[in-house]
Amino acid sequence: MNGVHRTTTGTDEALEDELLTLALEAARRAGALLVEGRPADLGVAATKSSSIDVVTEMDLASEKLITGYLSERRPEDGFLGEEGASSEGSSGVRWVIDPIDGTVNYLYDLPSWAVSIAAEVQGEAVVGVVAVPMRSETFRAVRGRGAYLGERRLAGRPSPALEQALIGTGFGYLADRRAAQAEVLRSLLPRVRDIRRGGAAAVDLCDVAAGRLDGYYERGINHWDYAAGALIAREAGALTGGRPGAPLSDDLAVAAPPGVFEPLQGLLEELGAWHD
Repeated sequence: MNGVHRTTTGTDEALEDELLTLALEAARRAGALLVEGRPADLGVAATKSSSIDVVTEMDLASEKLITGYLSERRPEDGFLGEEGASSEGSSGVRWVIDPIDGTVNYLYDLPSWAVSIAAEVQGEAVVGVVAVPMRSETFRAVRGRGAYLGERRLAGRPSPALEQALIGTGFGYLADRRAAQAEVLRSLLPRVRDIRRGGAAAVDLCDVAAGRLDGYYERGINHWDYAAGALIAREAGALTGGRPGAPLSDDLAVAAPPGVFEPLQGLLEELGAWHD
């Protein structure tokens, strides 16, 4: 996926405007719930792939708030949510929700976590909102109409040479995957300016859009992790993809401005970043 999208029609724009308005308000409400309602000792509702990857009560409450708000206003829409929301819907619109992207950051009271909401129409992301409450920032994009941080339109930053690029990444939860990712990192680090690990894929993608990172890659993230952030990055001028010639997926996610994207993607292919 290279971020080139068709021009929307008037009817499409009206729908997209509605979806954007709803996504912004749902993200605002969820962010307020998560900030104001955060208990001092978060209870653990369940565990996922390992003891590190926890699902907090607040994570579940955030998803319930978002899906409830959207369902009341668009009852025919479908949902895909990290914490279990899944329905096909009949409208052709599906909401892809990560109620807390960066759950471990949230648990540790680190600021880099987000509420991520994307709206897809017939399977393509047309609206993306990523709210980062502890940074008082809300990123948004509409397909073909640009990406914004608040009222500031985003355009990334000029592409440096790869050896001068600041690259963001993330690590999986399972030990075998982390070991493989560490080997990729060991080889990559001497060939770029430096590496940052923020802990929330949606925030990393938005930081590429805002020019705070020159690129980002990660293996093993899910659709709800990147649906909104990847659209925002593309609308700010970045390219997104996976392995060479393949779209962004859970095998590999890469996002960077054009001058960094291809050499970074090629290097990651060489290093086997797409497998454990």
